[in-house]
Amino acid sequence: MSLPDFLIAGVPKAGTTALHAALTGHPDLFLSPVKEPKFFLSDGPPPAVGGPGDVQTYQEHVWRRADYEKLFAAAPPGALKGEATPFYLYDLASHDRIRALIPEVKLIILLRDPVDRAHSNWTHLWVAGLEAEADFLSACRAEQSRRERGWADFWHYIGLGRYGQQLQHLYQRFSAEQVLLLRYRDLKDSPAETLDRVCSFLGVRTGVLTSIPRENVNRHYVEDNGVNRVLRGLLRAGGEIGHHFPVPLRLAARGPLLTLLHRTAGTRPVTTPEERAALLPYFADDIALLQDVTGQNYDDWLSLDRHASAR
Repeated sequence: MSLPDFLIAGVPKAGTTALHAALTGHPDLFLSPVKEPKFFLSDGPPPAVGGPGDVQTYQEHVWRRADYEKLFAAAPPGALKGEATPFYLYDLASHDRIRALIPEVKLIILLRDPVDRAHSNWTHLWVAGLEAEADFLSACRAEQSRRERGWADFWHYIGLGRYGQQLQHLYQRFSAEQVLLLRYRDLKDSPAETLDRVCSFLGVRTGVLTSIPRENVNRHYVEDNGVNRVLRGLLRAGGEIGHHFPVPLRLAARGPLLTLLHRTAGTRPVTTPEERAALLPYFADDIALLQDVTGQNYDDWLSLDRHASAR
């Protein structure tokens, strides 16, 4: 049976793509060629409607078990198999699906300062032309209404960062020995040591991996001007320039539209103390819960100085 031995299960915008890329270089590991199969996010087909860009993302789900197992069929004998879907931690129902199918699985969780994670999430969608709110805090305030309209989890800027609730639920289904908690900062600042921690946790040779590939790094920032507002509007509509154009043509238009949107590179914004002050109340109680659940200290995430936080 070709099912994974380990999952990089969280969280979005915290280095999961980079970790996946790094682990592919270990001879004792086999990583799914599809980085985010999203198999455990549903019991069947994914939703058919959502926010801007969501339908295209749903079409990428590997939701049939036979197709999922094919992702690991090429693994060499004896290699540990794994995949990275950073929404597994957030999707509480996926915890039960994982336990039912692969109860002995090992889970790797990367955590990032929740305010900085949310800001990176918003920047990602803004640069992709999908986020309509040019103001980060306004986008966060729109979260509840977007939830009610069925937008996908990647739009849950605040909800995705409430790790305490998510880990409390996870630990009720898996033992602490099955879960490795890492920080985004550790992967970024001490890659060799962090990769050795991962390898030791998985039970494969250490000292093999020493660096993190530069993956998923977007160097662009899209300015808010008239031309770009038109381009982002077209991208949010799925590239549809006229209702009579078929879906494949609308999707094919996305690449040229993004090229136009990224024609100039603006200055990438950082989280400001004012933004941190506005958002920290949404996370303070959950950070306390996170510390209780894990026994680890995350007080630095409560700082208004983003340079002092464990990003």
